[in-house]
Amino acid sequence: MAEILQKDGTWVFDGDALRLTPGRDKNVGLLRKTLGELVVPLGALAGVSFEHGKKTGRLRLRLRDGSDPLLHATGGRLAEPHDPYQLVVESDRYGVAEYLVEEVRNTLLLDEVPADPVDAYLLPGPAVPLSVSAGDGTASFDGEQIRLEWNWKTEDAKAAAGPRTLAVTDLTAVEWHPAAGLENGYLRFTVKNAPTKAPPKYDPNSVELWGFKKDPLMALVAAAVQARLPHPAAAPKDVRPQEPRSLLAPAPAPAEDGHDALLRRLRELGELHRTGVLTDDEFAMAKQAILKRM
Repeated sequence: MAEILQKDGTWVFDGDALRLTPGRDKNVGLLRKTLGELVVPLGALAGVSFEHGKKTGRLRLRLRDGSDPLLHATGGRLAEPHDPYQLVVESDRYGVAEYLVEEVRNTLLLDEVPADPVDAYLLPGPAVPLSVSAGDGTASFDGEQIRLEWNWKTEDAKAAAGPRTLAVTDLTAVEWHPAAGLENGYLRFTVKNAPTKAPPKYDPNSVELWGFKKDPLMALVAAAVQARLPHPAAAPKDVRPQEPRSLLAPAPAPAEDGHDALLRRLRELGELHRTGVLTDDEFAMAKQAILKRM
């Protein structure tokens, strides 16, 4: 097991999943604090890196495309304090961070976890029910319906229609954009057979955001809804593709015993090293991990 504890948060890797717990430091973003602990299964990971800095470093997780509804709904637009897949590391803990990176990379390599996109969410999304007030309205979600209610700052033409209730089954998409510069942000729901090009200020299916503290929390609403929409990469219901092997379940045991399997894996790694697929460092780390098992 590899573990790193920082003011910014705690990451623990047990070989099957990476557990991310936000810290209580004042610099930890409101979204991370509200989201709480995340458990990222090994099959959702595409990679991990550590960046050195003069005073602090940074651990970064890279997830497989399509595995997390939060990343899908926000399109990679979460700013640094709110991104749950980054961790600020103090300079005296650089060695611990590097060890955690090595453990995760070795496990991904040994378990042959692919880095390609997935066609089903591997993380569940934020818990419901939840309700967030920001910008010109309040968005509430109970797992089946979204309710949009307006405040005194809402444009009159938009507020005149009153509160909106949208069923998840009536939606085709949801997206969240933060305010940037002079451009306001928004939380927008796209309703079937009712597309609109109206700006969020006038769109009754959108909450307009002005760049205040609670704006990132609207991303949690977007993620919770996204987790309950059909995955964009999923095959149509009338198509029955070959059943893929689950990344979260162990592969069928080979006929050979454990020792022979490890020897075979060593030969495979040697071939990957000879052909240039693995660097010298990657080969050395993977080889050492296998030798420990023997």
